[in-house]
Amino acid sequence: MRPALKFMLLLLAGAMQLQGQQDSLLLDFEAYLARVRQFHPIARQARLVAVAGEAALQQSRGGFDPKLEVDYSRKDFQGSTYYDRLNAAFKIPTWYGVEFKGQFEQNEGDYLNPAETVPADGLYSAGVSVSLAKGLWTNERMATLRKARYFEQQSLADRDLMINQVLFDASATYFDWLQAYRDEQVYSRFVANAERRLQGIRQSALAGELAAIDTVEARIAYENRALSLEQARVRLREAVLNLSNYLWAEGDVPLELAEAVQPQTDPGVASGLRLGPSDPDTLDLATHPKLLSLDYKIRGLEVEKRLKVNQLLPEINLEYNFLTETPDRISSFETQQYKGGLSFRMPLFLRKERGALKMAQFKLQDALLERDNARLSIRNKVSSIRYELASFERQNVLIADIVANYERLLQAEDRKFGFGESSLFLINSRERALIDARLKANEVQNKYLMAQAKLFQVLAINPESTP
Repeated sequence: MRPALKFMLLLLAGAMQLQGQQDSLLLDFEAYLARVRQFHPIARQARLVAVAGEAALQQSRGGFDPKLEVDYSRKDFQGSTYYDRLNAAFKIPTWYGVEFKGQFEQNEGDYLNPAETVPADGLYSAGVSVSLAKGLWTNERMATLRKARYFEQQSLADRDLMINQVLFDASATYFDWLQAYRDEQVYSRFVANAERRLQGIRQSALAGELAAIDTVEARIAYENRALSLEQARVRLREAVLNLSNYLWAEGDVPLELAEAVQPQTDPGVASGLRLGPSDPDTLDLATHPKLLSLDYKIRGLEVEKRLKVNQLLPEINLEYNFLTETPDRISSFETQQYKGGLSFRMPLFLRKERGALKMAQFKLQDALLERDNARLSIRNKVSSIRYELASFERQNVLIADIVANYERLLQAEDRKFGFGESSLFLINSRERALIDARLKANEVQNKYLMAQAKLFQVLAINPESTP
């Protein structure tokens, strides 16, 4: 890694209000999550989902934008003006299949269609077109706008789900790093103990107080501890690199965790993940992002179903336009001067429309079943994780007591060895049991932290949306 980036991360650690030790820095869990939420590419990508929903809504509103249309055409051939047509219109679409229109026509030419003949100064018209059956209560424009509104809300829920997932993955990686760090600390301590014991036994053997073979057993114990330490350091290095995947700086600059940085040994998981009450009996799932997303999806499918039902109706369009040469005088718009029409269209078998309606019904039913299953699954998962958390709390108490007892046994055996009443074999056995107990304590603590993270994931909490 470039020195500048490593130096930048050290500064970052200080900006996160890391507690300085003599030659190391502490990476605070809550500040770490805040940085992931702010700079990680997936978190930033999740925010684009919400932007896409806003863009889709804006696009659908365009179906109701007023329109200005101008159509001009002219044909001159062999000295004759066949036609010179100008047709300008201003249209205002409205919600319930009604469109208002103002129009101006000016046509002339030697071979003009008589039906297109208008006064020399042009002809003005103002009118309305109405869909009397299909398209009156719902139509493509109305359905598109309604679905876009639901999609915008659904995109916000999907954004929360995406951010929640990346924060869960980041938390799990942090806890793995914490466990690897704790394991490495355990082995470091006992390597130092084994080395000190080896030196003492070597001196005693040179003085004739112990058999020389005892140095072999002490060396084996030391080398076993050193081997375990080296393996623990490899796992710690892997955990550090995995954690670095979630560390980014402004400007899409990836960062690598410096070796001097250490994890917070007692991370405030509940505050960092914004965990609140999670009793399944009182759990309010009305604002759960997963269920919200499905709810808005269902509402959009209901709109689609209503549109398909409307497609079964015949298409009846009525148009009426007042005609006048003097639009500046309202009294000139008379009912005797008009242009109108009525059109009727309907397929005889409606096979396409009936098939589309069945597909819409199937999609809606599928989404309803998915929502019911998701609601039950969330409740059951919350209940299961709460049981896990209670169990791990009890396990942590038990394993802490076990570790303390193994510590006392090792200390007692060590004193007896100093008085010549014990053997190196017994000390090594006690020490191996203590190492296993400490590693087990690290594992149980990590499982407890992961259970809290799983509760955070199941509840789909997004700290950005949590007060």
